[in-house]
Amino acid sequence: MKKFYFKLSRQSFTVLLGLFCATPLLAQTGKTVTGTVKELQVPLVGVMVKEEGTDNSTFTDDNGNYSLTLQQDDAKLIFEQLDFPIREEAVLNRSVINVRFTKEDNGIQLKDVVINAGYYSVKDKERTGSIARVTAKEIENQPVNNVLDALQGRVAGLEITPTTGTAGGGYTIRLRGQNSISAGNDPLFIIDGVPFDMNSMSYTSISNTVMPNSNINPLNSIDPKSIEKIEVLKDADATAIYGSRGANGVILITTKKGQKRKTTFNIDSSISVNSITKKVNLLNTEQYLMMRKKAFANDGITNYPTNAYDINGAWDQTRYTDWQKVLIGNTGTTNNTRLNIMGGDEQTSFMIGTNFMKETSVLYGDYSYKKLNAFINLNHSSKDNRFKVGTVLIYGEDNNILPIENLARTAKKLAPNAPALFDENGNLNWENNTWTNPIASTYSTYRSHANVLNTSFNMSYALTDQLTFKTNLGYNHSILKDKSFNPHTVRNPVYGNTSADSSVIMNENEKEVWSIEPQLDYHLSWTNSEINLNVGATFMMNEQNQLVTRGVGFADNALMNVRSAAKTFQFLQDISSQYKYNAIYGRFNYSLYQKYILNLTARRDGSSRFGEANKLANFGAIGAAWIFSKEHFLSDQSWLSFGKLRGSYGITGNDQIGDYQYLSTYSIKQDGYDGTTYLTPSRLHNPNFSWEKNRKIEGAIELAFLKNRLNLEVNYYHNQSNNQLIGYSLPATTGFKTIQANLDAVVVNKGLEIAIHSTNIKKDKWQWETSFLITFPKNKLKAFENLAQSSYSNQYVIGQSINITKLYNYIGINPVNGTYMFEDYNNDGKISSADDRRIYTDFNPKWYGSLGNTIRYNNWNLEVLFQFSKKKAYNELHTLNAAGTFFNQPTSVLDEGRTQIYTTGSNTNAVVAQNYFYTSTGVVSDASFVRLKSLSINYNVPLKKNYKVALYAQGFNLLTLTNYKGGDPEQIEDFLPPLKRIAFGTTISF
Repeated sequence: MKKFYFKLSRQSFTVLLGLFCATPLLAQTGKTVTGTVKELQVPLVGVMVKEEGTDNSTFTDDNGNYSLTLQQDDAKLIFEQLDFPIREEAVLNRSVINVRFTKEDNGIQLKDVVINAGYYSVKDKERTGSIARVTAKEIENQPVNNVLDALQGRVAGLEITPTTGTAGGGYTIRLRGQNSISAGNDPLFIIDGVPFDMNSMSYTSISNTVMPNSNINPLNSIDPKSIEKIEVLKDADATAIYGSRGANGVILITTKKGQKRKTTFNIDSSISVNSITKKVNLLNTEQYLMMRKKAFANDGITNYPTNAYDINGAWDQTRYTDWQKVLIGNTGTTNNTRLNIMGGDEQTSFMIGTNFMKETSVLYGDYSYKKLNAFINLNHSSKDNRFKVGTVLIYGEDNNILPIENLARTAKKLAPNAPALFDENGNLNWENNTWTNPIASTYSTYRSHANVLNTSFNMSYALTDQLTFKTNLGYNHSILKDKSFNPHTVRNPVYGNTSADSSVIMNENEKEVWSIEPQLDYHLSWTNSEINLNVGATFMMNEQNQLVTRGVGFADNALMNVRSAAKTFQFLQDISSQYKYNAIYGRFNYSLYQKYILNLTARRDGSSRFGEANKLANFGAIGAAWIFSKEHFLSDQSWLSFGKLRGSYGITGNDQIGDYQYLSTYSIKQDGYDGTTYLTPSRLHNPNFSWEKNRKIEGAIELAFLKNRLNLEVNYYHNQSNNQLIGYSLPATTGFKTIQANLDAVVVNKGLEIAIHSTNIKKDKWQWETSFLITFPKNKLKAFENLAQSSYSNQYVIGQSINITKLYNYIGINPVNGTYMFEDYNNDGKISSADDRRIYTDFNPKWYGSLGNTIRYNNWNLEVLFQFSKKKAYNELHTLNAAGTFFNQPTSVLDEGRTQIYTTGSNTNAVVAQNYFYTSTGVVSDASFVRLKSLSINYNVPLKKNYKVALYAQGFNLLTLTNYKGGDPEQIEDFLPPLKRIAFGTTISF
């Protein structure tokens, strides 16, 4: 493998090395300001006191006192506490500044919240980019085990859908739509400054039966309640500084830090009960047997076949089992225990925590998911606050045990009068070899064990009052070992299988990611102007090693966990890969009168995933904002509290196509003559393979009315992705199926995002806030060169969404033969794919959003969040067999006006029509829904000062209003639907 690196001159290397190794030689001491912060006459603990324009800050102690050594002569102090408006105080000649907060209902100040934009921070009201923020409270008030569940419905433009209700499963994440046809579409995740690889490390053949697309989410390793805040970066102005990694947006996760106060112990313990949200309405025994009798009669069969056990008398025809209840309808539990210790002094703060979680499954059998998380966050600053250092260490370990077979699919298809699971002796019942006992598959297990270590080390030093050097070192180490056990005991004993027929597939995948990002920050202000400059570099390397093996035949099933004990042994995959990514970046921000703001970003990326001629690419953006409410002609308008127009344009890229795609590669085969191992070509060389480009445009307005009680933000975005990275089909004569290439295909995502927040009541005892989010997305394939001649012609249509499916137009039941009918568009008397699949069904939502309310009264807190979506999905008929066959059916097949003539499979016309029906509009339904996503009730027990106790009840996915007939509207076909959770817990602090 060729080495990849930036060609740096000796002088450039010396400068970077000097920056990285810089030491605090220029320490300066400034003026010290002290004071007390109170609410009325009560001291406030933990109020942040910060010197504006710097990272210099402290917190008030238990008596409300603070002391801060300043870095600037013309300093201004910012006092911030979550329950109060921001207070700003110019220092001038004062050495003592006391602050008194009140909660009088005299309007709400627009909080001067500082937003984390990744490489820099910016005041929320002065940002030029599109950045959304989710707080710790919004995350903590939900009984979830993965932070992605907590993000659902919290950010406009962010669509998160769980791929399964199975514990440890993955998610589909789309921020402002799908930009790429085949390359990665997930946003970039940054955890405490360290990039986090979201790609699943599993092997398809092992986990795909229970986890759609082998989607096991790496964020399972992080305890949601250890997160302080999440910022979501959307537009070019916010993401271009991340270059190619920010093509699909950026999600910044910041974990909790210690505070400069006495040591505090926090214990959180909870238990939740879990169940599936919705079942499919299936036929009972009477309805099912009626359907089967009609099917045989329709097919002209009077004597039931010997293998029609459900109806020929072999099985009890009065027996009824609700297989959904038996196989996937159990009640699972989740036990969560958290402990953290936090504290510090003027120079050092710390937070150490751990979390243990165990979740039992709703599936039949003894399955469980266990997680252990631990984290350490340490921060230290010098007495003059010029030198700062911090480190974050996050460790996660999880173990998952699941059945190999998808019991959710089995539960829908099994006949309702199928035999009992066990015989009178308590053994598996095979009912005289007339069926495959569904729980026999539970002896086949999927087991996974994952370890994730994520660490970051950051350092900053103020070289002067205006110039700061900082660097961030990151390291991520992930290991996944998962195995698929298939012992002989899953089969009927009549076949005489032994442990010599048992098999196991083992996957071992290890990944390491290193990163280092040195950066210089420069701040200068004079009169009415302010300049901020950031210049830095990124050096990152990702190494991965994966070994997948299959063993067959064991002396005893107890030895199946030992690879060398297998009689025959096969390598399925043995991969070692390395990905290197380097960059230099810069940002220039200029503010005039704090109302005219210009932001410029630029980045030059280098990726080892492209050939020598295309390794480097340039990206950048421009953003601007005008805070028009500060203009003199509006400054005295009492109805307008704040107003801002902003816009941005920029280019980001995408290299998320896997490693070595531009190289000729070979695969190892073991099926040669006499067991010979040999190499075969698997990929064709393409030296011109290059970056995908994403051009983003955005315009937005932000308004606040009624003394900031009503806040409105409207964003319009238009993203255009071209130079698509696509596997292009080749003629069979080349010996290759595809070649990775850049095609002249253009994908457009545009949409409108509206966010409204209102403070309805704000008094001493009462507070009521409402939030409303709605997104109107639109996805379109704008261009695709030679689409009609390509292999993608049956999948995509220019002018339509790239998430469409071409379908036959179902028009009803044929009155002559009772089979499904479809539109014959070319009137040739037959239905054909090329001529008659003309209905383009878009499975992207037309709009989606949420409505939330938070009500506080004294020590009580209530939070309610409703999520809604307008969309289509495949219905309950899409994956089921034809009505009348040896499989159960949804009750909708009883509607003869909707269902074709029942058949056992002997009616050729009905079978052909059924096959067309699977790809017709008949299997698509409205899947719109309104869901009570989360409900939280908290009560803070009034105790003496040094102790805090809170009791809470929380619910998740509690209620779903929908006309969808296929189970849960967010369910991926036959997989387990999302779970409903009801939790009770307590938090103790002392």
